[in-house]
Amino acid sequence: MTGQPSRSERQDTPGRIPVGLSSASVWPQPARAAFEMSADLGFDGVEVMVWADAVSQDVDALSRLSQQHGVPVLAVHAPCLLITQRVWSPEPEERLRRAVVVAGELGASTVVVHPPFRWQRRYADAFPELVEELEEISGLKIAVENMFPLRPPNTLNRLRSSRSNGLSAFKPSPDPTDVGFRNYTLDLSHAAAAHVDAIELLKRMRDGLAHVHLADGTGASRDEHLLPGQGSQPCAEVCEALAADGYDGSVVLEVNTRKARNPQQRAEILAEALLFARLHLEPLGA
Repeated sequence: MTGQPSRSERQDTPGRIPVGLSSASVWPQPARAAFEMSADLGFDGVEVMVWADAVSQDVDALSRLSQQHGVPVLAVHAPCLLITQRVWSPEPEERLRRAVVVAGELGASTVVVHPPFRWQRRYADAFPELVEELEEISGLKIAVENMFPLRPPNTLNRLRSSRSNGLSAFKPSPDPTDVGFRNYTLDLSHAAAAHVDAIELLKRMRDGLAHVHLADGTGASRDEHLLPGQGSQPCAEVCEALAADGYDGSVVLEVNTRKARNPQQRAEILAEALLFARLHLEPLGA
């Protein structure tokens, strides 16, 4: 790394977009590894995905890791997945409130949250007002993330009505711009799974875009989170548009590295993805 600018120098560069590492990107390694790899590879920070890993739920442990490795927490991803429905609380509102408190204590500027599941009726009905309330109280950005509908296998798709785009598990929509929020998270892998034009979604989110999950997808019905450049999504074009527009949020690599044979190979994969992000986020004329 000789001759490379320090993390503080990179973060202080005018017009430079911070590139973070999601702790989900090191799974099945624990959240601790995300801080270690972020420091070793030169990421600008970490997004903590709060899930079954006990450290991801522990603000004191996360604070120690951040200080030990000199890696800031850029964002906290509230526990919204099906497998995290009882992390911190069985009540989705309480989980979101807790995520906001943790983000504030860690110095993060952003909380990432999914639209409510359809069966979370009371939470779904009050969700827009809850997000607005938490932003006003905390001063943080509660960035609602685009998701995707559920689709049957291709063989069944041919039997369904051509008007059907799948069954949404989210209320009222997997696309938060259908409701309208102050802040958004753009996830390119989810855009691929939803068969949504990512550039058009970027345009709809642009005034409120606070956070980006950089990953790729092929349009398969599942959430692939491929390395940028390995699917069909316009990852390079999105990054270049962010740089051209003076985007002031973070870009976080949220990619699937489960097939890595060991931590060394995982680090090599993430270093490649970081290089892609930095290359395409470089401001013109820099």
